[in-house]
Order: sequence, then C-alpha cells, then structure tokens
Amino acid sequence: MSISRRGFLKLTGAGACLSALGCVTTPRPTAATRPNIILCMADDQGWGEMGYNGHPSLQTPNFDAMAQSGLRFDRFYAAAPVCSPTRASVMTGRHPNRMGCLRWGHSLRPQETTIAEALGSAGYATGHFGKWHLGSVRKGSPVNPGASGFDEWFSAPNYFDNDPIMSREGLAVQTKGESSMVTVNAALDFVRRHAEAKRPFLAVVWFGSPHRPHQPADEDRALYAGEGKKQQNLHGEITGMDRAFGKLRQELRTLGIAGDTILWYCSDNGGLPEGGATGGRGHKGQVYEGGLRVPALLEWPARIPRPRVTNVPCNTSDIYPTLLDIAGVRVEGQPPLDGISLVSLFGGRMRTRPRPMGFWDYPAKGMPALSTALMKELYEAQQACREIEDTSALRLDAGVIAKQYPEDSFPGHAAWLDWPWKLHRIEDEKTGGRVHFELYHLEDDPGEEMDLLADYPGRVKLMKAALNSWQVSVVRSLNGEDYKHTGR
Repeated sequence: MSISRRGFLKLTGAGACLSALGCVTTPRPTAATRPNIILCMADDQGWGEMGYNGHPSLQTPNFDAMAQSGLRFDRFYAAAPVCSPTRASVMTGRHPNRMGCLRWGHSLRPQETTIAEALGSAGYATGHFGKWHLGSVRKGSPVNPGASGFDEWFSAPNYFDNDPIMSREGLAVQTKGESSMVTVNAALDFVRRHAEAKRPFLAVVWFGSPHRPHQPADEDRALYAGEGKKQQNLHGEITGMDRAFGKLRQELRTLGIAGDTILWYCSDNGGLPEGGATGGRGHKGQVYEGGLRVPALLEWPARIPRPRVTNVPCNTSDIYPTLLDIAGVRVEGQPPLDGISLVSLFGGRMRTRPRPMGFWDYPAKGMPALSTALMKELYEAQQACREIEDTSALRLDAGVIAKQYPEDSFPGHAAWLDWPWKLHRIEDEKTGGRVHFELYHLEDDPGEEMDLLADYPGRVKLMKAALNSWQVSVVRSLNGEDYKHTGR
C-alpha cells in the first residue's frame, strides 16, 4: 500500500528492510497499534546535570523518577556538540553535515525527508513545540516547522526565556509563564486532542532551557539559595524544566495513554564551559566527551515494562530510524543514514553497537537567530498589519547548494567512535591544514587523558581508513549527491 508524500514513503509489512539498518521482522503496524511518540530535548544540559547522575545539589525529581522506571542511557551522544546540527540529526537520522547544517543557526535543507513527514504519511498527527532553530518560524519559509512536516507548531526560532512570544503556525502570540511550562502546556493541548480522537501522534517538545541567559522562576531559584547567583539561575532553570516535564509525564497517565506512548528525552549537546556538569573532558562546542555525551531517558511501558540501564553507545541520529522501524515506515530512496534502529536494544537483544559512529565539527560560522528580537519584530509587524520587508530570516535559499566541498580535505575536529576506542582527527586551518590524531580507550579512560596513538598502530590504521571513508561519504552528501536521483 502506498501512502507517499512527494512519492517517497510507503508502509511495509513483516520482513521489511530499512536503508542502512538491515532487515527487521515485525508485525505490520496499524493505526490502532502504532504508539504515540513524544520527543523531548533540553538546550545545553550536560550529562552530569541530573540528580540521578550524581549531581550534589541539583533537584530533578521527575527525571530521576523516569530513570528509575524506564530505560536509562548511560552512554548517549548528541550527533554534534552544538544545537542546530544535533536537532537536524533527530529530524533525519543523518549526520547534520550531510545536509549543510554545519553549525548553530544553520537550517535543514528542504530536500531532506524528516521524521514528521515520514510519520505523518503513516497517519500520525504531528506537532512541534518550543525551540526550532532549524530555519524560520515565519509563514512562507521552506524550512519552518510546517514545511518540515508538522501539522501544528508553536515554536521559537531559537532558545527563549520566560513570557516568550511564540509562533503559532506563523502567527506571533504573546505568552505568560515560565518558558518550559509554556512549552509543555502548548504540547499538552495537542496531546489531549489527539488522545481523545485516538489518533497516534508525534509531539516534538524542545525546551529553551537551560541555555543562557538563565532566567528561572522564583520558586525554582529559591531551592538553591545557598549557592552563588550563577548556579542558582542555572540550576533553577533546569529544575523548572524538570517540573514542566513532570507535568507532561503525569498527564500521560491521567489520560490513560502512558503505557503505549514512547517518551524520549535527551539534550542537544554537552554542558556549558562555565558552571555546567559535563560527561567527560571538554564541554559544549567540543568533540571530546564533555561536548557530546548527554543525559537520555526513554519510557515505553508496553515494550519496556521494567527499569533498565544500558551502556551501549547510542546517538541522536538513531531516533529517526528507530521510530520508522517501530511504525513500519520505509522511505523509498532513503539517502545514507548514520543512525541505526534501537528496537533490538529495547528488547534486550542488542549488547553492543553493531557499527561505529562518526562525529565532525566543521569550522563554519554560526548564524545568529535571536528569538526575542525576531519574535518581537514579527509580533509588532502583525499587530500593525504590515509585512516585514527583510526576507533573509525566511531562509528562502535553504535548498540551494551553492558550494562544492573537496573530498580530500576535512577541516575541523572529527572523531570515530568504535567502542571502546575513540579516534580523533583534528585538521587545523590555522596551521595550514596540519592534521594530528589522538586515540583513547573510553572504558579505561573516560576522561580522554591518555593518548594511546603510538601504542596501537594497527588499530589506528583501520580506524583512520574507516573515518576517512565516512567523511568522504558525508562530503558527497553535502555536495548534493544524495538528491540527484530522487527528484527532491
């Protein structure tokens, strides 16, 4: 049965193969058996900024409760060390460099098939709530949430703080309240309506916290009165996000849909360089563990009835192929995926990751997208019934591939993680493109302190070759090869 959107999607039955995933054998899902899906993401929360991960003062009771009841990922990675690229990986299952989302503020390409488009074609209602940061949130943009497959959206162009102006399908709306709670309340309106209609839904709930500047609600800041002002504000904002998340989680139980709802939470990159608690060496913006390793939790009582902890390395790129596998959706002509399906992990059958994962922080410039200023401008223009003359924020050229990148030069910091080994490749333009490598054994050296490059020449040779092959593939995607025969 074909249910194509742009001619690329169709449902599959038992024994279907997903590109880059291998064969899976599952019953043919129906509208009645497909689970609801809620994807939540923090903005700049480090691995250590959770009570359940041993933080000495941070209060995250709702996240802690979920860690005690669901699947806790102890080695979960953001696909990139900054926000927009990681979000692109969630949407597509692909490394963000493949679609030109090289740094913060860069957008999706309209040619990409998103998780919202794929699940929407399978009968899901789709909604986005909170931080977008993958393009514009104005009408007429080829990369706003609506153009990216979301039926409903209540979104901000970037991080946002309390009393935000949000975009409801392009209409600027002034809200009141703590930013995470504003986001959850909008998402719950969507959830309640579709739960009542018994239609499966995808709700993407992306918080603007705890990105700086930190502006917690007074009740959340008060819990940290004994700490310095910066820590009070950071920790208060995380606790506010936890409080809003707890409301979302509890409402699923009140509605009677928690058992068959996938609730998946993670952060978009590692913690901040000042005051954040990261998962290892380094911090946000770096390819070392502190910039990539993030907290992650998943609850799905129907399929994961008992609490579990996994140390299998997983990645934000895995979200897309996992959900398509569960929903029984195949994208025809699917371009290369970097993620894998985690369905067998949920069933306790995946003990090791079946293939390595690559990271690559390309030295491109970020693109400013300040929510407060952009949304104030939109709100004032709409109140005055006038158009905004400057169309640059619409990203009308998001699908234009104007630059071709060489396949023999890979600037920036890349890494190849073949657990427990992690090979770093650092090509610094400031030194004329000189390349140097580092090798770490993460199981024995989670802090990436002991460089073993000279001790394992054979392993280094194999990992260098694998990383090089992957980077060539990424550059070809970046140059548009994936779209040439698909009509996108």
